[in-house]
Parts: sequence; C-alpha cells; structure tokens
Amino acid sequence: QVQLVESGGGLVQAGGSLRLSCAASGRTFSTYGMGWFRQAPGKERESVAAISSWSGYVTYYTDSVKGRFTISRDNVKNTVYLQMNSLKPEDTAVYYCAATRAAISSTNPRADMDYWGKGTLVTVSS
Repeated sequence: QVQLVESGGGLVQAGGSLRLSCAASGRTFSTYGMGWFRQAPGKERESVAAISSWSGYVTYYTDSVKGRFTISRDNVKNTVYLQMNSLKPEDTAVYYCAATRAAISSTNPRADMDYWGKGTLVTVSS
C-alpha cells in the first residue's frame, strides 16, 4: 500500500511558477513509476507528466506542457516533483499524484495507476 500526499498548489498569476510535491509513504517508492494528472472543471482528467521508477530516466509530458513543466523524483526523500513554469490560465486544475508498478512510456500516457493522492488545486489568474 502506498499513500500519496500532494502539496504546493495555490494561486499564481499567468507567467508565474509553482512547484508541486508529492510525498509517498513506504520503503518501496523507488520501485514505482510516478505520474502527475490534472482535472479542470467540467473536463476529464488528463495525464500531465510521468517518470519511470528507480533513476527516472524515462519521462512523459503531454504536449501542452512540454518545455514548461519538469517532473523529477528524489528516492531518498520519497518525493516526486512537478516544476511548473510559464503558467497559463488553462493550467488551472486540481493536480493529482499517482503511482504505478507498470512501466512508464515516453510517448503513451498511463491512466490505470495503482495509487492516487487526493489532489492539490492550482489556480492561474490572467
């Protein structure tokens, strides 16, 4: 069982930056691929970024955030991060952290993750 707790959300002006953190419980964090998802009001949840287990050498980004967002992981701190720069109003959403035992692809996002956090709200004002 893995418990995930997100933090770092908040209100930011367009063009600003935020860093989301997701702290995981347990001693097997490094064995899980991790992902960030978001759900805006009235829209379906979408995969934003993902990172493979262990060294995290495989990453995935949805097209709309490429060049602006960076996912990373710290296996010592059991934490995955999402650095978000050049934020836009359309980035406004609840952001969720998730974990999976399955492989992470650099081109095909996973939706069927094994564990989910409760989310943190990001609001970008224009």
